[in-house]
Amino acid sequence: MSQNTVTRAVVIGHGHYLPERVVENEAFTQTLDTSDEWIKSRSGIERRHFAAEGEMTSHLAIKAARAALETAGVGADTLDAIIVATSTPDLTFPSVATMVQDGIDAGGAFAFDVQAVCAGFVYALGNASALIAAGQARRVMVIGAETFSRIMDWTDRSTCVLFGDGAGAIILDAQSGNGTSDDRGVLSVDLHSDGKLRDLLYVDGGVGTTGTAGYLRMQGNQVFRHAVEKLADTANTALSRAGLGAGDVDWVVPHQANIRIIQGTAKKLGLSMDNVIVTVQDHGNTSAASIPLALSVGAADGRIKKGDLIVTEAIGGGLAWGAVVLRW
Repeated sequence: MSQNTVTRAVVIGHGHYLPERVVENEAFTQTLDTSDEWIKSRSGIERRHFAAEGEMTSHLAIKAARAALETAGVGADTLDAIIVATSTPDLTFPSVATMVQDGIDAGGAFAFDVQAVCAGFVYALGNASALIAAGQARRVMVIGAETFSRIMDWTDRSTCVLFGDGAGAIILDAQSGNGTSDDRGVLSVDLHSDGKLRDLLYVDGGVGTTGTAGYLRMQGNQVFRHAVEKLADTANTALSRAGLGAGDVDWVVPHQANIRIIQGTAKKLGLSMDNVIVTVQDHGNTSAASIPLALSVGAADGRIKKGDLIVTEAIGGGLAWGAVVLRW
């Protein structure tokens, strides 16, 4: 069979940043009717990081961006675009991405934000890959960064114990592939949303309603019910589009929302938890930052190696969900 040369978006660098302040589960027992065991058994979370006063989403994103440039061994002046996935921007506008562009001195890059809540990084990665495939950009930095601690209702024990702050970044480079599943880079993308389910996970404030940032509200049981089925389906669809199956996967790098969702999705895919990168115990749910954080941690500790096949999937408010298959 003849092979056609295609342009792939290949990962050449990764980095992450977590705020210095670490909050163990025990800290919540002072003000809420909860316990370390209750939080761990329901979510798998043991601790999370919270941004310091005055430390904003852009600050976390800039530090993750610098780390990614370092591992890639490239300068910020070589970037054509910067995409930041976030639901907790510093300001209504301008975008966090423009603040990152200034912060790392990437004067030649256009910059914009993507907002798909916890699915934001998957959406941003899909868009970055499309920009590269279309020839619109040759080198794109994709960042997930959040300060969800700023939209927590600290009296709601069902939500405030679940979330954390952090940022992760990758750099994608346009490289030639043969058009087969053996290529390095993004191999397939599958994205979905259903606005009818928006009341399952939302923030009760905004520019056009209350004029305030608002607080996160979630129907946890309903989100859980949708999550496992939709995540397994989108992962299988993305794999199928790449001409691959679950048996070809080296690593699942899922959105780190809840250990039970992660376990349930792996089981539905027929994969062992030995093939899953799990960071939820240390980071909590960092929304759009959770996948790039987990990718960077997995690559930094040597688990994720060049040539490994990765499927990454996420679901968040919207509802919005999707998966990306890529070869590291």
